[in-house]
Amino acid sequence: MGWGERMFSFSSSKLVDRPFDWAYQLKDLGYSGWEIVNEGKQKLTRENLAEARQIVETTDLIITIHLPYSDLNLASVNQPIWEETVRQMKSCLDLASDFARLAVLHPGHFSPLGMHMPDAAWSQSILGIQQVCDHAAQLDMRIAVENMVNMPAILGRRPEEVLGIIETVDRENVGFVFDVGHANTNGNVESFLPFKDKIIHTHVHDNHGERDEHLPVGNGTVPWKKVAAAFKDYRGRIVTESRSLEEGQRSVNRLKTMMNLL
Repeated sequence: MGWGERMFSFSSSKLVDRPFDWAYQLKDLGYSGWEIVNEGKQKLTRENLAEARQIVETTDLIITIHLPYSDLNLASVNQPIWEETVRQMKSCLDLASDFARLAVLHPGHFSPLGMHMPDAAWSQSILGIQQVCDHAAQLDMRIAVENMVNMPAILGRRPEEVLGIIETVDRENVGFVFDVGHANTNGNVESFLPFKDKIIHTHVHDNHGERDEHLPVGNGTVPWKKVAAAFKDYRGRIVTESRSLEEGQRSVNRLKTMMNLL
């Protein structure tokens, strides 16, 4: 099937006055889905839940969600912070469970104290992901653990680390979301490609290998032809993480062109 129109979702963490208005333009831009980033004004709440449900009912968009991450840390060795992180993630799952079947999760980072207790921080991350997965399983949802950007002390930057997390979590409803742009900041995009069969969800954006720029596909140094070739038979969703609808559409068009040339 390749990367067809029905596989593309739009996502942006950019804060706008009415982020939910994006949804009504997406189908015209070649998208069939929307990934709601639970941060800032996009965050699902009991107050805006009816608005989110209306989008689902009137557009037929496939909704996935990105669990909150700002000021949160699944690898925290500060127990109240860890408990609040898990609580917020579970609450987000509860709100989205009527219309979303997959949620993206960041595995956490080493705090200053965690740097001195790396084994404890790692265990906290595993336990937190297990608790989130168990809660998601009750809601018939899957959790996708994301590979992370090149930042000091953050978990999940290398293939063996992400796959180790997923293997240790050991839950049937946990999988791997491959963030191509994040991998490029670590210089290891091609190292992830042999594990394509374990990938259940994909984030695409570009950069020049140094920071998380979220450029349109083709505007940076990601080896897109190799990525496209490796993913020719991929069946999951492709989420363009973009700074605007226009840049997202540019990414979709460039990916479709690449796939047609294979």
